[in-house]
Amino acid sequence: MIYLIGNWKMAPEKNLQAVDLVKKSAEIAKLYKKNITTIICPPAIFLSGVLKNNKIPLLIGAQGVAASDAPAQTGRISAGMLKDSGVQYVIIGHSEMRARGDSNADVKEQLTRLFEKKLLPIVCIGEKSRDAQGWYLSEVKEQLETIFTDLTPLQAKKVIIAYEPVWAIGAQAVRAATPLECREMTIFIRKFLSDKYGEKGTKSIPILYGGSADELNAKSFIEEGGAEGFLVGRVSLDPKRFNALAKSIS
Repeated sequence: MIYLIGNWKMAPEKNLQAVDLVKKSAEIAKLYKKNITTIICPPAIFLSGVLKNNKIPLLIGAQGVAASDAPAQTGRISAGMLKDSGVQYVIIGHSEMRARGDSNADVKEQLTRLFEKKLLPIVCIGEKSRDAQGWYLSEVKEQLETIFTDLTPLQAKKVIIAYEPVWAIGAQAVRAATPLECREMTIFIRKFLSDKYGEKGTKSIPILYGGSADELNAKSFIEEGGAEGFLVGRVSLDPKRFNALAKSIS
């Protein structure tokens, strides 16, 4: 099964737009349900309206969670709140959140809170830059070690990993990443998991590509890059493009 996760980030602006978008996303999820698990993660303020207007098989996630349950955290959302809202998945470790201060330790604490509430984590990892000597692999390994340090095999199987080459996404992108660069990292991540849990125990952990994937290049990231799905941003806000992307990988 391929995963297609839409991160709406800080869009759309209005609740009615979010409701319209989730209805169209649900139609897309229904079209490709045999081959694709589709998840959308709207801004928290729209979760209630989105969940009310959603239809299976589309699944709903949140964009982040607080690292602790202490109530004195203005602007944060606890795992308990998300559980009560009805979401199933939560993105943690996103490069934009890390840029705003989330450390590896913070991401680990967020993961702990999610498991306490039986929510499923979408954990983003990725290097800020690439060097000829391969030191960027150490950066990713450190993220993986922090995340999986004390997870049981059963817990590990509940994690979705989204590989984000930070240097290749957003307005500050150096260039686009290639499918072969993605394959290098999916192999590296898979080997880390295999060394820790055994090859048989980690085959079911999906590794997605969280870079600038779209309807034109997504297929190559699966066939050549070893990706088992995608975490996409702006494409998920355009139903026509989101549908075209889903169609290309179905």
